[in-house]
Amino acid sequence: MLSDRLPTDMVLLRVQGLPANPQALAQRLTGLPAYQSLGASISLSAWSADTDMTYVYVALSCRIALSRGAVVGLAAVAADAERVEVARLTLMNDIAGHSTGVPAPFHYAVEMTPAAGFGVELQRWYDTEHLPGLAGVPGCVRARRFWNHDAGPQSLACYDLLTQETLGSPAWLAVRGTAWSNRMRPHFTQPQRTMFTALY
Repeated sequence: MLSDRLPTDMVLLRVQGLPANPQALAQRLTGLPAYQSLGASISLSAWSADTDMTYVYVALSCRIALSRGAVVGLAAVAADAERVEVARLTLMNDIAGHSTGVPAPFHYAVEMTPAAGFGVELQRWYDTEHLPGLAGVPGCVRARRFWNHDAGPQSLACYDLLTQETLGSPAWLAVRGTAWSNRMRPHFTQPQRTMFTALY
């Protein structure tokens, strides 16, 4: 029998709505038994005005093989929300950006599931060209990619940015416009591109 314990570096909470008090949400989260048992810390909390979704990234102290049952208790942090989803994330790549060391008020997430037969090439493209290329754009503080084992599309690439306008800069558009990028993009299924504002 296959184990449902999967390598997990981060747990993502996808909460519908903007918390009335983000600090209170963080305090409730850190008080949950499921949170305390993981030896976790809140890496980032961010809200999107376009989707009215709050993403809370909960970092683990090290990579742990976790079952789904070990993390579902974190959903109790926002029991009054319309929707709360919990997902285990495995870190695939983490690159310091051109503007590393500067606080990033914006968080841009690109989520999708690769079409059948394109998963391996997509990972090569992200690791060797796309993620390093975008990390090197002025205004990008950090670029990461995760594999989502639970709620949401499978691939989550996210970028901490100094400004929203970074996405429209010539350097960013040049990376997005390579021949390899143009070949891969049609094979994204369930694509979601979301700009978030960091809550704290």
